[in-house]
Amino acid sequence: MIKLGWVERALMGLLLVVAALIVVHAPLTVWAGTQWPDSVDYIKAWKELLMGAALVLFIVVAARRKMIGTLLNDRLMQLAIVYAGLHFVMVAVFQNGLQAAGAGLLIDLRYVLYFVLVYGTARLIPQFRRPFITATVGGAVVVLAFALLQMFVLPKDFLANIGYSKETISPYLTVDDNPAYIRINSTLRGPNPLGAYAVIIVSLLTAAVIRWKTSTRGSALAGIAAVVAGLTLGASYSRSAVIGALAAIATVAAVALPAKIRKRVGVIVAVGALVAVAAIVSLRDSTFVSNVVLHNSPTTGAEIDSNEGHADSLIHGLSWVGQKPFGAGIGSTGSASLNGPRPFIVENQYLFIAHEVGWLGLALFVWLYVEIMRRLWQRRRSVLALGVFGSGIGLAIVGLLLPVWVDDTVSIVWWGLAAVSVGGVYHARKNK
Repeated sequence: MIKLGWVERALMGLLLVVAALIVVHAPLTVWAGTQWPDSVDYIKAWKELLMGAALVLFIVVAARRKMIGTLLNDRLMQLAIVYAGLHFVMVAVFQNGLQAAGAGLLIDLRYVLYFVLVYGTARLIPQFRRPFITATVGGAVVVLAFALLQMFVLPKDFLANIGYSKETISPYLTVDDNPAYIRINSTLRGPNPLGAYAVIIVSLLTAAVIRWKTSTRGSALAGIAAVVAGLTLGASYSRSAVIGALAAIATVAAVALPAKIRKRVGVIVAVGALVAVAAIVSLRDSTFVSNVVLHNSPTTGAEIDSNEGHADSLIHGLSWVGQKPFGAGIGSTGSASLNGPRPFIVENQYLFIAHEVGWLGLALFVWLYVEIMRRLWQRRRSVLALGVFGSGIGLAIVGLLLPVWVDDTVSIVWWGLAAVSVGGVYHARKNK
């Protein structure tokens, strides 16, 4: 066990505060913004400010332990640094306005910075792994508990009491403006981020149930948590998240189950998929399928449904990226672009990155992501690494339909868990 000084403790404390509060920061920042409207930008940037302070402490700790060279020789660190450096080059090359560029840098790089800090700290301070996991589990309990309250107890507009509105965050959404289908937020910024967050929880629970040999009580708790996570996923009405969750579960099961059981499960899943497709086709005119699954109800809903929105965004994004191989610069896409001269929204994480930093930036991001997934795969005997790997597959699929890493909660939670999974120290358990 490494002896910790005040600098190490402060570094760990800052990163743990981010891990613990990131799942509830949406309601906290909305409420604080209504109380102190003149400081709303600083309130929203609380996590980035803490990460900046943690970066200074991290460099100090690494220098004291003479680990800077070792860390810089790590491929993950190198890719993260080059990817971040490209962003700053793009700020100088493309002039999208100071405010848009600043917001774009925070959105594009905060989760990469958090990954670097957590990964490096896990390597420098082995005992950091356990409290980080504890903070993440505690956050998941809060999100799922509040989701249950929203589903069964609280009025749909309850969050309006603390400042939620069309100007901040909508207290709830509906499926294509159909009031019969309410989409909850829990403590996240919206239903789609909640669904993506549920993908992480479902994947981790699947790995835990299959891999852990727990007591009856432990199995019961895991089962209850899985049911609540499934309900939360369903109440988000996020189709991309459902697809991502199914992919994550299939990935974890394919890796963790014995070969004989895996074949049987594969047959069951294949048959179930065929039955589900046949049911959707045969029931396509029913109220539930037409509204929730297909989003094309002829009698209710928005004038332009989400299917058209996704298709138009994809076509427009592909056309734009194909014409601009070097991208359009930082702050040219998403919410950051609303502060610039040419707002541009794209509902695809990969086109989002390519629009900001070009094909080179997208290639660097994919390389970094694949390297993280490769190291998670190498540690797949760990429940944590396997669960994070499965959710990484699921969220990569979600990214085809949504800019999944733009949401700060989803991105910081997954990249933080990935960092502590591949950077932590594992010890083989001795059999009694």
